[in-house]
Amino acid sequence: MIEQIEHSDDIRLTHYSGMTDMDARLRREGVEGFYVAEGSSVIARAIAAGHAVVSTLCIAKWIDEISNLGLPESTPMYVADESILRATTGFHVHRGALAIFRRPTALTVMDVISEARVVLVLEDLVDHANVGAAFRSGSGLGVDAIIVSPRCADPLYRRAIKTSMGATLGMPWARAEHWPAALGQLVSAGFDVWGLTPRSEATTLAHAVAMEHPRIAVVVGTEGEGLSDVALQACSRLVRIPMYNDVDSLNVAAASAVAMYAISSTLHSRGEAI
Repeated sequence: MIEQIEHSDDIRLTHYSGMTDMDARLRREGVEGFYVAEGSSVIARAIAAGHAVVSTLCIAKWIDEISNLGLPESTPMYVADESILRATTGFHVHRGALAIFRRPTALTVMDVISEARVVLVLEDLVDHANVGAAFRSGSGLGVDAIIVSPRCADPLYRRAIKTSMGATLGMPWARAEHWPAALGQLVSAGFDVWGLTPRSEATTLAHAVAMEHPRIAVVVGTEGEGLSDVALQACSRLVRIPMYNDVDSLNVAAASAVAMYAISSTLHSRGEAI
């Protein structure tokens, strides 16, 4: 249902306003129960995930593409000039289209790990781009589910979704209510919980993946300090990626990707399902 928008202060664009104020957006989206998808490919992934769409906003040249994504006929499709999109959102919408979706019902840790073989756990990552990158690499490298700590950045914030190329919309994930008790839940469920750390006493990644593990959970920590002491103590073992040339460690998103690749390639070489 196409509706032309002539002014940036149109009340129909309320959900699209002020997107550059991250703190305000996070509070508002959480309370009102919606998130923003940017670009036709991400919008398509949200629809494929079964998320309920509220409305879309695009420039005229994107009408046909957005119309062909399988939106319910009653979905408002707001169309406006680029200048109105910029004035409303506060930034240039490079991909030409946005959509508002209802947040899905939150899953619990036990929901997402019940049938999982490989799980990635993110402790207190504050950068949404890192969260999105971890979801993208996790999805591409065979992770079954992701758990985020109570203080971790929101996987359904626009930048996280965009960086993940929509992986945060399809990957089963849960926010732990209690930390580090969630790691204890993983141990009790039969997971070998690996704390990824540069500490010298940790076993190497190559050695860890060489051992037989029925279920594996890899825990990575915040960008600056790494895993907290309480998280390290709750892990089954500490695992490190050997580094060279006086480099201490990798970026958290890169480190998680290296670990996930090592696990998935080892399982594949053994003929085990990923």
